Amino acid sequence: MPAAHVTLSDVLNAAAPEATGALWRLDGAARQLDANVVRLRPGGGGDAYVETELDVLLVVVEGHGTLHRAGVDKEVEPGTLVFVPRGERRAVSAGEDGLVYLTAHRRRPGMTIRRAEPQVTAEGGEAPCLLPQVCASCGRAADDAGALYCARCGTRLEGRGEAR
Repeated sequence: MPAAHVTLSDVLNAAAPEATGALWRLDGAARQLDANVVRLRPGGGGDAYVETELDVLLVVVEGHGTLHRAGVDKEVEPGTLVFVPRGERRAVSAGEDGLVYLTAHRRRPGMTIRRAEPQVTAEGGEAPCLLPQVCASCGRAADDAGALYCARCGTRLEGRGEAR
């Protein structure tokens, strides 16, 4: 349901209950803004990272969780509004009920895809293939195998069913 005028309830109702990752994204080639509605499963979350280029506004819609930023953990709940400046280490994790939040930031300039180095497991074999979880637009691997959209840039992940 990528559209510029939707309700959050429509976005959440249109997504399968088990769907995680970006459920909705702002669409349109001429836009200057990116926005995503992201769902994390209970206890889910991503690794901490530093966004070097973009400030991000985060608004919690449903559930509870923790925003880990600059070495400090802050609990978040519906209605929490957080500005996270570029250059600050951050991660989001969901509580026992899961977490749904909206992010908004300046549109990311075009990125290039680079080839990842093969990983080797402790047993000496190659790690499982994560290619279906890698975004074709920005190269980021999805934090959750059930994600429909890339949490970084909002692009629909290939092979994830039909667009809603």
